[in-house]
Amino acid sequence: MALHWFPGHMHKALKEIKESLSQVDVLIEVLDARIPYSSENPEIAKIRGDKPCIKILNKFDLADPDMTAHWQTYLESERGVKTITTTTDSPGNTKQIIDLIRQACPRKSTQPKVINAMITGIPNVGKSTLINILADRIIAKTGNEPAVTKGQQRINLGSGIVLFDTPGVLWPKVENPHSIYRLASSGAVKNTAMEYDDVGFFAADYLIKAYPQLMRERFKIDELPSTELEFLEAAAKKRGAIMTGGRVNLHKICEILLKELQSGKLGRITLESPEMVAQEKIEMAEAAAKKAADKAKRKQKFKDGSLTPDKRDRKEKRTEKREEQSNRMKKTPR
Repeated sequence: MALHWFPGHMHKALKEIKESLSQVDVLIEVLDARIPYSSENPEIAKIRGDKPCIKILNKFDLADPDMTAHWQTYLESERGVKTITTTTDSPGNTKQIIDLIRQACPRKSTQPKVINAMITGIPNVGKSTLINILADRIIAKTGNEPAVTKGQQRINLGSGIVLFDTPGVLWPKVENPHSIYRLASSGAVKNTAMEYDDVGFFAADYLIKAYPQLMRERFKIDELPSTELEFLEAAAKKRGAIMTGGRVNLHKICEILLKELQSGKLGRITLESPEMVAQEKIEMAEAAAKKAADKAKRKQKFKDGSLTPDKRDRKEKRTEKREEQSNRMKKTPR
């Protein structure tokens, strides 16, 4: 599956982020705690340089708590990175972000100088809600649909901290095919940009393997099937997703599965682990190497031409003859 949603305003937003980054002291990246790797914008990582970074694992209440702790340890192994968990519905420790901003800029925090912080995040990750909590007032428009914020704005949080807010930005090409499905499964892209059946099958395959007990309990299936198709068929019968003639409505049951996953009704679920990502990076590197080798092979084949042995011999003889003529001309005195 490919994502077909990278609106023009996202190109503009990414350009504005790059232009403003030189004025920023600390970068704040809001991640979805269910997909910390897949919701991390690689374009931001490229341009961040050595600026301190606070990674907020939002929607922690929807994610597997043990896996979130594992991700925090993994992410903080990178130099200059600190993490914190937050939930969209409850402010909780969101205010601790202010303390982390000050800790990231110790020189400025002890002087009467403004600390400029930039906050980024993919669409529908809860960034706008966090900003409103930090500012103690309604600053950013919120909504369940991705890409509510359309332009960059600066917000004075008080206490010498100015926040650069940016629109939710996806990137032009998602290299990891698994990340594409995870982004769609979590609700980071609009419904019109994905196929429910395709994404539903991916989610079902992962869920019955990673969280079999939750799936049994939620869909009241005593004997959990071993394949995603069998699971979806069994779940459809339990939820009445049946068409005329008794056929299973796969689109409807996939839609039900994804909506309940996104709302947390299935339970606290994380869709990836550092170990899974490490293996996927190896697979991507191997695929890229194979693609490069195939391209070089095609290029060489095009250069050589699709010649039969006889044609190749004649071509070689013509080349030799031209070289002999060239050499004779060079030896002939003018």
